[in-house]
Amino acid sequence: MADRVTVIGWDGSPLTAAARAALGAATLVAGAAHHLALPEVPPAAERIRLGSVALAARRIAGHRGSAVVLADGDPGFFGVVRTLRSPEFGLEVEVVPAVSSVAAAFARAGMPWDDAQVVVAHRRTLRRAVNVCRAHTKVAVLTSPGAGPAELGLLLAGVHRTFVICEELGTEREQVTVLTSDKAPDHTWRDPNIVIVIGGRSGPAAAAEDTGWLAGRDPAAGPRGWTQPAGAYVGTLGEGESDLLRAAQLARLGPRTGDLVWDIGCGSGAFATEAARAGAAVLAVDHDIDACARTDAAARRFGVQLQIVRGTAPHVLEDLPEPDVVRVGGGGAAVVSAVADRRPRRIVADAATRDAAERIGRDLTEHGYDAECALIQSVELDTRAWTEKERSVAFLLCGVLPDRSP
Repeated sequence: MADRVTVIGWDGSPLTAAARAALGAATLVAGAAHHLALPEVPPAAERIRLGSVALAARRIAGHRGSAVVLADGDPGFFGVVRTLRSPEFGLEVEVVPAVSSVAAAFARAGMPWDDAQVVVAHRRTLRRAVNVCRAHTKVAVLTSPGAGPAELGLLLAGVHRTFVICEELGTEREQVTVLTSDKAPDHTWRDPNIVIVIGGRSGPAAAAEDTGWLAGRDPAAGPRGWTQPAGAYVGTLGEGESDLLRAAQLARLGPRTGDLVWDIGCGSGAFATEAARAGAAVLAVDHDIDACARTDAAARRFGVQLQIVRGTAPHVLEDLPEPDVVRVGGGGAAVVSAVADRRPRRIVADAATRDAAERIGRDLTEHGYDAECALIQSVELDTRAWTEKERSVAFLLCGVLPDRSP
């Protein structure tokens, strides 16, 4: 094992005295081509061109001498330090940090970033990164080949955002470009880069003196509770939108950051708004123009991002991006069947009668889902006289794909 392993972050500025000293004593140096070309790298040191960090870590683990790993930005922030310190290699490292590429990108844009989401986009995680951009007003995306600004723009079709694209920060080829998301697919971008994605309606206004206390999304924004009372929404809520039924649906679906939720038959927008408050991206679908307007009003009131699609299910679903979880608030078994064909992880629906519940349950089972059903009854009481005010009864159905993680 190497006698000493030092990880040096580089942001284009001159190396610190500590970094120069570590490099001067190195017998092995790993980094990208522009790192290995630095004049401080000892001519006699063994050089490893970083492609796979895991392969480099194996070489370092078997090296006798002092090793240095050079990386762009802060190597402890979505960087090489995690891999080097993993139990597989057992390397103890000293870290000389630099300004992270995310911090540098926001500095170039002249924007604060303590309220930003930060995501990493690879080919396998690109869809989830896009969902974060749908759901939040300020997101920094660390890209990779095949998951860059063009791909982000293509998958954000129909959602207007502004891109601040930062290429090769800290080098002589540094370039910062500002354009709308629909224009990004028309260009060729250098990889990797940082994309700051901005847009959408802002959340509830914070007091001018409140400087925040938590990086990223503030969980205290808006009222407490998974669900809100009917009075929080415009108009009369439908039979399938009672507070307790919505709470049960949210509990079974578990919408979370990175998910795309379909709310089919969004009605008042209550469920769609509450799923968005959980951090998920939401597509709210309804054929009724008034329902779409109510849903938009609810989203504005709670300061969440929703994409509203007017159309009749199941036909309107054909062109929608792939969902993770789906609530079917209208359309019955026919819509549940069309949704199940798209293979989301979970589906919830409700029915007013046992016969309708059985039809939906059979359809879920035929599509390979584990079907569950519960009869939910709630009775609201007037606590002044302890008399019954309102009674709600519904069958709650949930389908879970058994071969995928929950």
